Amino acid sequence: MEAVIDLSKEYGIVLEGGGARGAYQIGVWKALKEAGVKIKGIAGTSVGALNGALMCMDDYENAEKVWKDISYSKVMDVDDALMTQLFQGKVPLGEAFEILFRTMKEGGVDITPLRKLIRQYVDPGKVHASPIEFYILTFCVDELKELDVDVHQLSAEELPDLLLASAYIFPLFKNEKLQGKTFIDGGVINNVPLSSLVNRGYKDIIMIRIYGPGREKRVKDLDDVNIFSVEPRISLGSIIEFDAQKSRRNMIAGYYDGMRMLYGLKGSIYYIGAPDDERIYLERLAARGPSDGLRQFLERRLSPIAHELKLSSNWTYQELYIAALEAAARLLRLTKYRIYTWTELEEIIRARKNELMIENKKLPQFLGLLIQEEDV
Repeated sequence: MEAVIDLSKEYGIVLEGGGARGAYQIGVWKALKEAGVKIKGIAGTSVGALNGALMCMDDYENAEKVWKDISYSKVMDVDDALMTQLFQGKVPLGEAFEILFRTMKEGGVDITPLRKLIRQYVDPGKVHASPIEFYILTFCVDELKELDVDVHQLSAEELPDLLLASAYIFPLFKNEKLQGKTFIDGGVINNVPLSSLVNRGYKDIIMIRIYGPGREKRVKDLDDVNIFSVEPRISLGSIIEFDAQKSRRNMIAGYYDGMRMLYGLKGSIYYIGAPDDERIYLERLAARGPSDGLRQFLERRLSPIAHELKLSSNWTYQELYIAALEAAARLLRLTKYRIYTWTELEEIIRARKNELMIENKKLPQFLGLLIQEEDV
């Protein structure tokens, strides 16, 4: 496959805050590494800052290990079994509220385990030695001021503390003074630190979205900035759902969504390599209709199918054909996390066409775009 972004350029990476959803960012990073994307700088808020430190160290192995083995008790001083029951809805609502109120009364959840995790996996010396520029965003309560800190200006002792400061989820986490000051999660002021890179002159930026709660600061003067966004199309779960199984799934989703952006893969659910030439799809669709009166056929036959597939009113032939492929793939329950070519999907669908027939051995209407009924 050929990348649709210019791999000769250096890119800035924006890592949004979002707690447990951060596993997704590591999956995207894997795709970027495989493609050979050159990283010039990183701006991170909250969990994005923690992941950014691992990226600066170029330590994918440990980053993957952190998220594959994550648990509630590795971030907070809590009981894993109880937290699992809470998220599975197995704890009565009254009891859940009682636990919450008691925790708040005690000043929040102790995150000493997170402090230990940071010191175990983040090596300040390697971060400082990295050629990658790295900026952390947090908020200083004492000064009522947003901080956008150049990590290379920090001491080895200050870096772990600032990473922890950026991740203080208020009011859930118990807050302790760091370097004599009180901080809260940078997401309160700027959860998507795009401005951190734009203000420093970055023109080519990859944003990895995880849609954590917080403020998304509006950024001006983007006319000459190229922004490529990687976004999840599934729910990544709660920001405090530090569950290893969900984190592994989110890393897989991040990897394939990263591949979607890098290689211009088509599909809203599946990951499909397909050309952009509308004429190719028009020829495919025309083959399903009469040789004459093509325009009338297309308007009469395809518009209802586009509506059935829930496409917008200005759908293209490519969108229609890819949507039909995806709908057929879902009926066949084909695995989602795999890269297909569009012709490969066609072949799979035609080879398993008997599984797609409905009553009276007729195909659903949209499948007529892919399979001729007389071929069944």
